[in-house]
Amino acid sequence: MSEINRQIPDYFLKKYVLPYRFIRTQATTIDRNRVHQSELDSVSIRVLNWNIAKNNHNSNWLNDFYHILEKYEPNLIILQEVRLGTDAEHAIHLPDMSWSYAPNFIDAHHNAYSGILTAAKTNPLTSQAIITDHHEPIIKTPKVSLVTDYSMINKQEKLLVINSHFINFVNFNKFRAQLLQLEITLLQHQGPIIFAGDFNIWNWTRAALLDEVAAQWKLRSVSFMPDDNKKIKRFLLSPPLDYIFIGD
Repeated sequence: MSEINRQIPDYFLKKYVLPYRFIRTQATTIDRNRVHQSELDSVSIRVLNWNIAKNNHNSNWLNDFYHILEKYEPNLIILQEVRLGTDAEHAIHLPDMSWSYAPNFIDAHHNAYSGILTAAKTNPLTSQAIITDHHEPIIKTPKVSLVTDYSMINKQEKLLVINSHFINFVNFNKFRAQLLQLEITLLQHQGPIIFAGDFNIWNWTRAALLDEVAAQWKLRSVSFMPDDNKKIKRFLLSPPLDYIFIGD
């Protein structure tokens, strides 16, 4: 016990001083590849993007998730806040898909990673995790982006997919830093791009920067039918928190 802790009553220590629960991880990916007979179709790719709030072991969420898979048959699944046990083989049972997972911390209480996952009906050519330099307050954990690329049918260019969960509860400059952290990856790529995730755009200043940067990168936001657009998560009267951007 430290010199400071010796001055604190034992009952206070037992009640309030706990082992550090959230452990930062290195920029790494966990990959599970399967044998696939085809590449992604360059004409039509169905994308599911969802911040699942660590519900991937919840039976109600799993029922909804598999219902969506059956109804829409996405070729590409982009998820944020996915829990993966440190000794688990998979976060979600996806028998016909390969996936890459990028953790941003370990929750020692649950002995599990928290991170983001990208799955596709073909193997990624490469996968890379990009961890933020800054951390969110209180739990002091960074955010992460997952970069994967894929071959496509009848196309020499590769599809670049960036799955991002953006930093929250920090000042504007730290949010901007994470966005610009991806700039080199985007500008070096020649070919189609899907850039999606939970961007935590809870004010119009962040929204304006996102629109400006997307325009510089020649990306356009996917639009939805009015009824579907109303269902996209917002913070009070904020812009949407989640986006899918595409580029040629």
